Amino acid sequence: MLVAFVALAISLGLGRAQEYRASDTDVIRVAERMYCPVCENIPLDECQTTACLEWKDEIAAQLAAGRAPQEVINSFVARFGDHVVGVPQDPLIRALTFVLPLLATLMALGVGLRAFRQFAGSKKLRLNAEATGADELRDASYRQRLEQDLRAMR
Repeated sequence: MLVAFVALAISLGLGRAQEYRASDTDVIRVAERMYCPVCENIPLDECQTTACLEWKDEIAAQLAAGRAPQEVINSFVARFGDHVVGVPQDPLIRALTFVLPLLATLMALGVGLRAFRQFAGSKKLRLNAEATGADELRDASYRQRLEQDLRAMR
């Protein structure tokens, strides 16, 4: 009985001596927020290149060392740049990447609306000019000149 107790105590001590290993699920949760350094627009959790496998091992090591997922991502961003996460980490740059396309779209719509209104306004002017031109056709002298020009063209 004493031998069994000592064996149990030793096995428990060895189990505690082994270092903590991050689960695959934890590694995937971090990796899905990052992108492959080799392939373009491939999430890190889906890529199987050597570089990605090394990065996943490094993520697992950092998680095992007790770092939070955001700390792991921040360490990769600090070493390799914002393209690691696909979205700029600086709040000002991040805001600009969302606001500038929206502003450009609104400006394009404004210019298009203004051009449409100008086009519609010029059409009205042409219609008014044609209406006053009809009154002038009734004038006899103008009509006479018009008939002379038409005969000359024949």
